[in-house]
Amino acid sequence: MVAPARPYFVLFGSSIVQLSFGHGGWGAHLSDIYSRKADIVLRGYYGWNSRRALQVMDQVFPKDAATQPSLVIVYFGGNDSMGPHSSGLGPHVPLPEYIENMRKILIHIQGLSERTRIIVLSCPPVNEEKVRGNTSEFLSELVRTNELCQSYSEACIKLCKELDVKVVDLFTALQKRDDWRNACFTDGIHLAAEGSKIVVKEILSVLKEADWEPCLHWKSLSTEFAENSPYDLVAADGKTTLNPSEWTFYREIQWD
Repeated sequence: MVAPARPYFVLFGSSIVQLSFGHGGWGAHLSDIYSRKADIVLRGYYGWNSRRALQVMDQVFPKDAATQPSLVIVYFGGNDSMGPHSSGLGPHVPLPEYIENMRKILIHIQGLSERTRIIVLSCPPVNEEKVRGNTSEFLSELVRTNELCQSYSEACIKLCKELDVKVVDLFTALQKRDDWRNACFTDGIHLAAEGSKIVVKEILSVLKEADWEPCLHWKSLSTEFAENSPYDLVAADGKTTLNPSEWTFYREIQWD
């Protein structure tokens, strides 16, 4: 690893995680917000469901690793909630199995260390009309409905409460915008920049309010190499320097 060691946060999930550094994505925002404070590690796998995630837990999160993540943000459910294919192939996972898979995933992460924290993102809604219009000669029909998304989201939230794990209710959060169907998605399923901004806001809210020691909210973490230096930019008085370590004016959004 590159020194000095910082806390590191792992984003673990399916395509909403893998794509989170594109389209003004929420992963890119977090990486910017936590620059010089924590490293954001991406472990996103397009098309994956909770079954596949469960198969690789020991490889992605080995319990004997020299260092363990301070935070893991977990998202699975969108692909699980897709309607089943008549062939038996595809990402669909029945709801009871999905919940048991998520239980095992979360318990595994809880066992990494006493200081590893978890935030789960529940299944978001979709723009059903746009999804139905996304036809492809290479794919069978995609069956994604908000009725299914909601049932998996609610079950996930219930499980998190049972396990005392923090959870973001994405199904509800995204729909607070009147124009969410068009504003929040690129293709009816994956997040556009506006959708990602909502995800970031919700994650930061959890981090700020959580009773965790140490606090993992970005304003509570120390900034690396933040001491004053004569090599900083020279101030207008021509006699002193300006330390830019904590500057945030360049950000499009001034996050709380």
